[in-house]
Amino acid sequence: MKVHSIQIRGNSDGINAFIDMDGFNNFDDMMEALVKKLSVGKGFYKGSSIKIETNLDLLKEEEVAQLKETLFNKIQIKECVFEPIKKTGAKEKKENKIFNGIYEGKTKFIKKTIRGGQLIRYYGNIVIVGDINHGAEVYAGGNIVVLGTIKGQVHAGMGGNKKAIISAFNLQPEILQIADIVTIAPEDGIKPSYPELAKIKDNNIVVEPYLPKKYI
Repeated sequence: MKVHSIQIRGNSDGINAFIDMDGFNNFDDMMEALVKKLSVGKGFYKGSSIKIETNLDLLKEEEVAQLKETLFNKIQIKECVFEPIKKTGAKEKKENKIFNGIYEGKTKFIKKTIRGGQLIRYYGNIVIVGDINHGAEVYAGGNIVVLGTIKGQVHAGMGGNKKAIISAFNLQPEILQIADIVTIAPEDGIKPSYPELAKIKDNNIVVEPYLPKKYI
């Protein structure tokens, strides 16, 4: 399979998926890879609309129906639309770059505390000037930065971005997830008095003191 056979990006209308059918041996391989990729961010994609851009000449009518049914059942999306691959110029391709990395993508600023029972989802970065309380959930396609305390559930890198980070003045999450890797904070332990940053290293989530110069 080619490295970029499937590309996922979010926007205000839902999810856009680009699928290069030439990168797969057959339809079943493609469907398995798409479901696996979307399953990483299932909580983020649930109830969303998805537009699939691919070479429709390589798909049979029954395969399109099968793919729709699979996405409805396994990812719980609400709508699935297929479009033929569009030819784009260099400028448009650059603007449609998939969110991937620490610095790229749009950022949503929230100037309030996220209280228990509240749910926040955004396909780019999320910066919260406040706390994330117990029972609150925050999902981001990019990074999560909290100018306060994290005590709820946080998931950065929805869609598989393993370069995403989570940082806070006080990091005490119920559940912390980056891409498809999950960790739970220990119940006991001394809470540091300095900001911390969580990231993926050697396929594990590590938490370390936030050192600004390291990320400039």
